[in-house]
Amino acid sequence: MTNATQTPNRLINENSPYLLQHAHNPVDWYPWGKEAFEKAKAEDKPVFLSIGYSTCHWCHVMEQESFEDQEVAAFLNKSFISIKVDKEERPDIDSVYMDVCQAINGSGGWPLTVVMTPEQKPFFAGTYFPKRRRYGQIGLIELLETIRQKWEKERESLLASGEQIAAAFARVHSAADPFPDGKEVVTAAYQQLADSFDARYGGFGGAPKFPMPHQLMFLLRCHHLGMGDNALMMVESTLSAMYKGGIYDHIGGGFSRYSTDDRWFAPHFEKMLYDNALLVMALLECHQITGKDLYKRIVAHTMDYIRREMTAPEGGFYSAQDADSEGEEGKFYTFTHAEILDVLGTEAGRVFCRLYGVTEQGNFEGRNILNLLHHQAAAPPDEGTGEHLEKLLQYRSNRRRLHKDDKILTSWNALMIAACAKAGRVLDQSAYLDMATGAFQFIRQNLAEEGGRLLVSHREGTSKGTGLLDDYAFLAWACLELYASTFDVSYLQHACSLMKQVLTRFSREEGGFYLSPTDGEALIFRPVEQQDGAVPSGNSVAAWCLARLAALTGEALFQEAAEKQLNAYGAFFQNHPASCTFALMALLQVSAPTQELLCALPDEADGKRLVQTWGRAFQPQTGILVKTPDNMEALAKLAPFTDAYPIGGRPAYYLCSNRSCSAPVDRIEDVLQMLR
Repeated sequence: MTNATQTPNRLINENSPYLLQHAHNPVDWYPWGKEAFEKAKAEDKPVFLSIGYSTCHWCHVMEQESFEDQEVAAFLNKSFISIKVDKEERPDIDSVYMDVCQAINGSGGWPLTVVMTPEQKPFFAGTYFPKRRRYGQIGLIELLETIRQKWEKERESLLASGEQIAAAFARVHSAADPFPDGKEVVTAAYQQLADSFDARYGGFGGAPKFPMPHQLMFLLRCHHLGMGDNALMMVESTLSAMYKGGIYDHIGGGFSRYSTDDRWFAPHFEKMLYDNALLVMALLECHQITGKDLYKRIVAHTMDYIRREMTAPEGGFYSAQDADSEGEEGKFYTFTHAEILDVLGTEAGRVFCRLYGVTEQGNFEGRNILNLLHHQAAAPPDEGTGEHLEKLLQYRSNRRRLHKDDKILTSWNALMIAACAKAGRVLDQSAYLDMATGAFQFIRQNLAEEGGRLLVSHREGTSKGTGLLDDYAFLAWACLELYASTFDVSYLQHACSLMKQVLTRFSREEGGFYLSPTDGEALIFRPVEQQDGAVPSGNSVAAWCLARLAALTGEALFQEAAEKQLNAYGAFFQNHPASCTFALMALLQVSAPTQELLCALPDEADGKRLVQTWGRAFQPQTGILVKTPDNMEALAKLAPFTDAYPIGGRPAYYLCSNRSCSAPVDRIEDVLQMLR
């Protein structure tokens, strides 16, 4: 349990902002000085030294997790003499012990954690430590207990050479770790996907082939982190093959549910909201990495389809369009050779037919599915066919309309909200962001009860169904994308509220989340879904949201919940890693190197410029918080550590990497350069 005492410690008499931030910790802190070391000698205790500064993100995280915690404080107060140092106030002390840390570990940063003798001779140094073992990193309590035992039983070894210190440190880290090894699990999942990859036609496995865009998003992160040599190739081959195939609607935009063959040629013509939402996100990320216009064009065309066919007048998104018309599957989408020539004219029609694989005999039950599969290039030239596609779209729209499932589902809408928000940010298109905010408001007004509890579906003015895990987790994901695209703190507030409801109403004692809430209808058992299917599971998305919120807010509740959630995936990671790739994206959030960027901006216009600049970059391991004069109070309630970051006359960007923070810069271009 984390709890700060109301009784101040000795730091209350200091004037350093950093020391005063710790003045009400239950840890019996001393400032650096004679009193502390004399007490250590008198009581024969080692000295625990913590060095940081007032605007250090991970210093605040470690304070909340450990130094405000009564259990940690009791251990430190009993077995150590604890000293706090402001590195900006005492750079000499910081320089000495930072050199020690770098000599032992090869790197350093803040918070700096050192353990030493009463004679000020260090025998251990590191940076940030969680309270308990997490993500393969030793926990502070375990570390302190190991050092206490060594102080009592192996004192001489602690006073030995640097080689002995390094060996002792290695032994500390060799203890059993119940948390899944991120690199090992990710490598196993990557290899499973690589083994099943269809090198000829893209995708994974044989017919029927499903898009599975979350697998592509996982592979893009593998590429980004250097954890899969062929990851980007597999993604580009798959997206290109899908685009060229009949699963993509070359006339109207959007993707069908799946391909009945292994070439992506003959689809099941049904179109689902969730497939298109997830594919938009995968395409956007591939565009961010490669800069290729092909992916941007596919996104724009798909978004046109969503806006034209799948958006309700009130702002929500419909669920699906049928595959059949006039009792025949695909009739709405297919053409005869003669139709094309009639609509476009003989000369233009023949050129178009050659480009899109249309024959007089037909390539699908006497009719033709438009496709580009016979072209070798990943992105065949359109040869000025935009006008021709528009004419065919108008012609096709006069056919008997497809049945539309006009239910508005909370979970699927949340996926499309996330996609629209991401598209608005990456492509700098306010119209896409307007689609996202409009649908979000629809959910708030029609699918959320008083107190924030969600309902499942809405149709013709009636909303019903007790919200399930997917509704909450997916909507939290949407809120995080909306925040990243607007830096409106209300979206971050809503994401926190949704995930707190998940923790309260869906949690299993042994870890993981039930699909239904505690007050849901009682069935013969409460299901738990971990495997990612056509869409990521609610458990996978919940893990990702918890990990993101932990990084953004520094909230111990989310940090601990993310750890427990990923621990619950342990056996699944071991046995079926490629079947839970979205959960692996959450695992990467906490096990791979991450960065947090705090932007203290005096002008809201700076935030808009930041979105435009940052949106073009693929930085899945980077979280951004924006503090302005208008939102600083609300942001401080969600992420208390932000209170220490001042807003001056110029923008200030604080980049924290590997749980230590750098000095601020005043140009976003400098931050981007640091990331590169």
